[in-house]
Amino acid sequence: MKKYNVGYTTGVFDLFHIGHLNLLRNAKEYCKYLVVGVSTDELVREYKNKDTIIPFHERKTIVEAVRYVDRAVAQESMVKMKAWDNIRFDAIFVGDDWKGHKNWIKFEQQFKEVGVDIVYLPYTKQTSSTVLRELITKSLVG
Repeated sequence: MKKYNVGYTTGVFDLFHIGHLNLLRNAKEYCKYLVVGVSTDELVREYKNKDTIIPFHERKTIVEAVRYVDRAVAQESMVKMKAWDNIRFDAIFVGDDWKGHKNWIKFEQQFKEVGVDIVYLPYTKQTSSTVLRELITKSLVG
């Protein structure tokens, strides 16, 4: 396994669950220093067209408390090269459910030009914030 100095991953991390923990644990295995971009409420509204349940500052605080995370930052843009301009990571980690997606094919080309590897990590299929949100909504509606 290749070991990187600085790794980067991002997420909304709403309703923090085992899939989030798996992503952070797996990413940390690949790098000495892990920076995690937590999507701001405004960004989530913009690209997912929905509100988070847990506000940004609380989600960021939760992510910062995870022992695998060395630093959490606000992700205010979906343009990953903006994050690289600020952080200069060696690798970016993402769930393998994104492999082959047109955005990530584009990111692969962009990051190759600056020597950054994209590492696709196993996606935890059995749970997601979307599934949890639906279960909570169902139980509240009755």
